[in-house]
Amino acid sequence: MSAPARDLWVFGYGSLMWRPGFAYAEARRGRLIGYRRCFCIYSVHHRGTPHRPGMVLGLDRGGACEGIAFRVVAAEAAATRRYLREREQVYGVYRDILAPIELEGPLRQVSALTHIAERSHPNYARLTPRLQARLIRGGKGISGANLDYLANTLRHLAELGIRERQLERLLVMVGPHALRRAGGEGISAGAATMVAAERSRPIPDAALDRRRRFAYRLRLE
Repeated sequence: MSAPARDLWVFGYGSLMWRPGFAYAEARRGRLIGYRRCFCIYSVHHRGTPHRPGMVLGLDRGGACEGIAFRVVAAEAAATRRYLREREQVYGVYRDILAPIELEGPLRQVSALTHIAERSHPNYARLTPRLQARLIRGGKGISGANLDYLANTLRHLAELGIRERQLERLLVMVGPHALRRAGGEGISAGAATMVAAERSRPIPDAALDRRRRFAYRLRLE
């Protein structure tokens, strides 16, 4: 006799927090111990290209991360897993794990699905803040400028009452004046000029041609 289906918890630490894209029954502030939110992933799709990568967030080892835990009812669990696989595993740079999450409020711990950075993947990056800032200044992909990704991430985190001082320092290094935009939409003229100038400069070889090794994660059931 098969075990009864259970609700699925999903831990969001980046855009999933404010744009989950799946139906959920409950959302709670949560804390993951042992991993931190940081720019540790080369973006060659949404915020960069294979020849001029940008950077996006991942969960890397060490520290702790404040985020949002979503409870998905059992009947929607399989569909939610499929959706997250299609959304997160474009190049297989993340590894799905079930991690213990401490929920805010009365002390309670749940096991939640989340995505951590695969350190052996060629899109994984351990870079100095200076080089991170350089890639973010020049990154642009199908979802827009990497500058906007950084600024929007910090704005949404602030709305949720979450401070991320490392990202705030990175914004200062990138050049916060270039991120001012009229009406809060789109990239400013100053930022566009900065992106164009930075993209003309050569960058270190990111060894991104080996990413196909992890494409199998998109096909897992």
